[in-house]
Amino acid sequence: MELEILNAKNSKPYGKVKVPSGATPIGDLRALIHKSLKQTPHANRQSLRLELKGKSLKDTDTVESLSLRSGDKVYVKDLGPQIGWKTVFLAEYAGPLIVYLLFYFRPELVYGKAASLPISLTTHIAAGCYTVHYVKRLLETIFVHRFSHATMPLRNLFKNCTYYWGFTAYVSYHVNHPQFTSPCMCTVWAALGAFALCELGNFSVHIALRNLRPPGTKVRKIPVADKNPLTKLFDFVSCPNYTYEIGAWVSFSVLTSCLAAYLFAFAGAFQMTVWALAKHRNYRKEFKDYPRQRRSIFPFVL
Repeated sequence: MELEILNAKNSKPYGKVKVPSGATPIGDLRALIHKSLKQTPHANRQSLRLELKGKSLKDTDTVESLSLRSGDKVYVKDLGPQIGWKTVFLAEYAGPLIVYLLFYFRPELVYGKAASLPISLTTHIAAGCYTVHYVKRLLETIFVHRFSHATMPLRNLFKNCTYYWGFTAYVSYHVNHPQFTSPCMCTVWAALGAFALCELGNFSVHIALRNLRPPGTKVRKIPVADKNPLTKLFDFVSCPNYTYEIGAWVSFSVLTSCLAAYLFAFAGAFQMTVWALAKHRNYRKEFKDYPRQRRSIFPFVL
């Protein structure tokens, strides 16, 4: 079978590619296109579509499932420079760890002579929470997460790092400020307990999601709870990892009673809600037997 490959930008033909069989996945077709037609973008930069303005084809689709026949046209869109998901995650998570601790050590350049004032117990606890959270994220990126996509646009590196690093500087400056006022310790200890529970819940969900996808595959299954009771949130929402993440940052905000922390928690909650709604729609579209009682991110609500 031969497919005609065209540039999605100007409809100019790149040439023709011989496809070995109808069972060839789109992911393999992208690699085959670049191998056969060197003037095409690298496989990681390609988005294949059947129409000039059509939707991008999934890597798991096959030539046969798309009803492609010899002589059909396939359009290639150049997605631009790409970077690995793992690289982006490591950069966006390592930054906050470093930035937060820079303010935690109270540089006189930032806080002036007041930098030598005693640091409250709550400030120490907050630093511990922030450190644990991002060390956990780094370790999960290296050892736990299995990414369904190899790369993302390079511009996302700068966008994501600006968000995480910038908000961290904003939060850390205020929480570590010599004039920081701690809430009562009863509030601090209660919030710390909630934070720890949410962090553990988030980790538990990530492990459950990892176990759904065999190594080296892009298999997608309906996420379900395992024997860990903290994963039971899957019975109520599609994205319990986001639910726990929001809970962790709300707990951190209560622990510090800092407006900057609340703003960070709100911004994160908004973005994660957008992601959760999209994932929930995709789950229901992809799996016809997907549990109807589940919400996206907040049990019984949304």
